[in-house]
Amino acid sequence: MAYRIAVDIGGTFTDFCVFDDTTKQLTTLKVLSQPTKPGSEISNGLTELSKMSDFSPEDVTWFSHGTTVGVNTVIQRTGAVLSLLVTEGFEDVLELARLKVPDPYNIFSQRPTPLVRRDRVYGVAERTLKDGTILKSIDSQSVKNAVLRAKKDGADTIVVALLHSYANPENEQRVRDIVMAEAPDLEITLSSDVWPVIREYERTVTATVAGYIQRRVANYLTAFQTALKTANVPALPLIGKSNGGVMSAELGKRDPISMLLSGTAAGVIGASNVASEVNRSHVLSFDVGGTSADVAVILDGAPAYSSGEMVGEFPIYVPTVSVTSIGEGGGSIAWIDDFGVLKVGPESAGSNPGPACFCLGGTSPTITDAFAVSGFLVSENLGYGSVSVNIKKAQQAISVISQRLGKGNSEVAESIINIAVSGMFLETSKLLSRRGVDPRHFSLVAFGGAGPMLACHLTRDLGLAEVIVPLTPGVLSAYGGLIANVKNDFIRTVFVNVDADGLSVIIEVAETLEHEALNWLHKEQGFDGETQLSWSADIRYQGQSYEIETTLTRPSIFSADAGNILSAFHREHHKVYGHSDEMAEVQIVNLRLVVTGLVPKPSMPKIKEYKAEAKPEKHTKVFVDGAFQNTAVFNRTKLRPGHHFLGPAVVIQDDTTTVVLPGFKGYIDGSQNIILTPCEANNDN
Repeated sequence: MAYRIAVDIGGTFTDFCVFDDTTKQLTTLKVLSQPTKPGSEISNGLTELSKMSDFSPEDVTWFSHGTTVGVNTVIQRTGAVLSLLVTEGFEDVLELARLKVPDPYNIFSQRPTPLVRRDRVYGVAERTLKDGTILKSIDSQSVKNAVLRAKKDGADTIVVALLHSYANPENEQRVRDIVMAEAPDLEITLSSDVWPVIREYERTVTATVAGYIQRRVANYLTAFQTALKTANVPALPLIGKSNGGVMSAELGKRDPISMLLSGTAAGVIGASNVASEVNRSHVLSFDVGGTSADVAVILDGAPAYSSGEMVGEFPIYVPTVSVTSIGEGGGSIAWIDDFGVLKVGPESAGSNPGPACFCLGGTSPTITDAFAVSGFLVSENLGYGSVSVNIKKAQQAISVISQRLGKGNSEVAESIINIAVSGMFLETSKLLSRRGVDPRHFSLVAFGGAGPMLACHLTRDLGLAEVIVPLTPGVLSAYGGLIANVKNDFIRTVFVNVDADGLSVIIEVAETLEHEALNWLHKEQGFDGETQLSWSADIRYQGQSYEIETTLTRPSIFSADAGNILSAFHREHHKVYGHSDEMAEVQIVNLRLVVTGLVPKPSMPKIKEYKAEAKPEKHTKVFVDGAFQNTAVFNRTKLRPGHHFLGPAVVIQDDTTTVVLPGFKGYIDGSQNIILTPCEANNDN
C-alpha cells in the first residue's frame, strides 16, 4: 500500500485528502482545528484515518500541508519584534512607501503602521550603485552600533534592506556576518535573499514581512515535522507555496515568505483541476471557510498570478496565485453597529468557540447560524461527525439581534445571509471589472465548508452562468495540495535594452538562473521526475515607469533572438493597453524563471450518465426569499451521474451542505459534480 496525503488547516476545520495509489480511491476527512496546539490536528487526523480503514502511517509516501499561520501572524500582528537596517539616509523607506492614499475617497484615511517602528530603523554607512558597483564598503562600527541599539530595544529579528542590493548583495552579506558575530541569538533576514528585485520600498516591505513571520513559521513547521515523526510517517514533509506549488517544510523555515498564502493558493489549484475536468474556460473559484471567502479567476484551466498581493495591510512582491479575500466566512459574526445597522464580519467565531449551533461554546450569531435558523442545515452532524448542529442554540444567538431589530428570527437570518452575499458581490464585481470580463460567461466552482451554501446566492446576484460543486467540496483545498507540483520562482534585475549588447547579458544571467533552478529542484528538494522550465521577463518601453510580464521561450533567450522577444512584448502591451509602439526602444528590467517538478495526478474515471429524476430523502420547510417553502432534501451519496432536480433543494454530505435556491436546476455530471444553472439559462438554450 502507498498513500499520498494533503492537509489544509483552516480557521474551523482541518481537512484531510488521502489518495491510495494502489486502489486509486480517494478518502476525505475533517477534524476540528487546534490553533493553540500546532501539529495536534495532524496527529488527530491520522488517528481517525487509522480507524476508518486499513490505513497505516508507515505507508505514506507523500505528505503536503497548506497553512495560514504566516498570513494570520501578519493580520493579527503577533510576529517578531523587528529592527530594520537600511542605507544611511533612507530610514524613512517604510513610512514613505509609495505616497499613495489607502482610500482616495476618504480624506481621513491613514496608511497602516509599519511592522517596524520608526525608532527601530537604523541607517548604516555604505553605498552600492544601481549597476552593482560598491561605492562605499560597509562601515563595521555603524553596524555594531545598530545591533547594540536593536538589542537594547528588545528586537529578536533584524531585517537588512540596503540600497541596490538586488544588483550586488555583497554589502548585505557583510552586514549579516557582523550581526551574527555580535549577536548570534538574533534572527537575520536579507532582502537580497528574500526577493532580489528592483524598487527599494517593494523589496524592503517584502523582506520586513518575511522577517516578521520567520520565527513563528519556523516553530510551527517544526511542530508539523515532529507530529509526522511521532506518527511514524516516513514521507518528506512538504509545505504549500503562495505560487500554488510545494516545497520541503525545512526550506519553508528559511523561506517563509514563499508559503505566506499557501492555504488559499491550494484551493485555487484544486478549482483549476475541476475546471479542466469539466472543460470550462472561464471559471471563478469560490472558497468559503470559517473566516473568509476567497475568489480567484481561472482562465483555460490556469489560475491568474500576480505580484504585490495584499496580506493584511501590506503588499508582498513575490509571485502568488492572485486571490481576492473577503471578510465573510461561515463563522463570521453578525452584529449591530452604533447606528442600529446590521453588519456581518470581519470578526469570526473560528473553531473556538465556533458558531453557536455547533455547541462548542460560541454564543454569537454567525452566517452558519443564519443558515441553521433558515432551515438549510438539516443534517444533525457536520464535518464528518466532528460537530453537531443544534437549531435551538442558533435560534438563541439570532434572537439577540432579532429583539433589537424588532423582527422575527427567520427574517433576520435571511438578512444576515443577504448582507454577507452583498459584500461578496461587491468584491467579486470589482475583481471581474478589473479583468474586463463578462460575468455571464463564468462558472462558479464552489468549495470550502460554506462555499456551496452561498454559491447560488452569489451566482443569482452576479448573473453567472452556473455553479459547479465538486464531489468533495469541503476538502478541495486539501486536494489542491495533493496535486500541486514542486515549484519555485527565480528572478534577476538586469536593466538592459533589447539589442545585441543587452541580450548578451541576458544569456549569461539566464544560464545562472537555470543552474540555480535545477539545483534547487533536484538537489535541495530531491525531485527526480519530469521537469518544466517557464521563462518570462518584465519588459517596458524606454521611459515607462512600470513593466509588463511577458512570456518568452528558452530558444529566443539563449539565441539572443531580439525579433521574437520584441514581438512577444508588443503583443502583450497591445493586449493590456490596446496599443503598441514597434518603433520605440524596449528595455528588459527583470528576467524570470519558474522551475516545476511535475507530480503525477490521481486519475478520476468518468461515470456514464443515465438521465433520471433524483428522488429526495425527505422534504423540509426552509425560509427563503421571504417565505417558508417546501424544500427537497437529497443525500449526495445517493446522487448518480444523470440525476436532475429542481430548487429549492438541499444536498447534504459529510463535508458540507449545498443550498439550491428556487429558480435553479441541478444536474449530476459524469465526474459526479453537481451542476446548478439558473432555470432562465436553461430556457435560453
